[in-house]
Amino acid sequence: MTTLVLAPVDPVVVSLHRSIGWYVVGLLAAIGLWGVALAVLRRQPGRSFWVAAGVGFGAGLLQVLLGLAGFAVEDRDPGNQHLFYGVVLMFTFAFVYMYRAQFSKHPALSYGLLFLFAMGLGIRGIMTFGQSFGV
Repeated sequence: MTTLVLAPVDPVVVSLHRSIGWYVVGLLAAIGLWGVALAVLRRQPGRSFWVAAGVGFGAGLLQVLLGLAGFAVEDRDPGNQHLFYGVVLMFTFAFVYMYRAQFSKHPALSYGLLFLFAMGLGIRGIMTFGQSFGV
């Protein structure tokens, strides 16, 4: 049986996860506000919005995957609340994919609110690092 050794990657993964957290939250907030503004102005999202949305989805996914990798290779407990918000973010993105037909009815508002919700999950994830639900 072979063992995968990730020790040299440990500090890089954890450091990257820590350092880009607020940037990802800011990106999600900007895309969310952009989508809501488009909806208020009754405009359809253009190509630039969809590119930004793809980057936002990718950044959120990358942040969660870095967190999972860091959790797997480092002997530190981030707290179950922190993990919970990362898992909720992934389920949210999965449900958006499943219900994308409904999102296409009002895309600017739907995706704008989605990204604002994801921003809130990111903020809660950052603020609850090290905390547990008391179980």
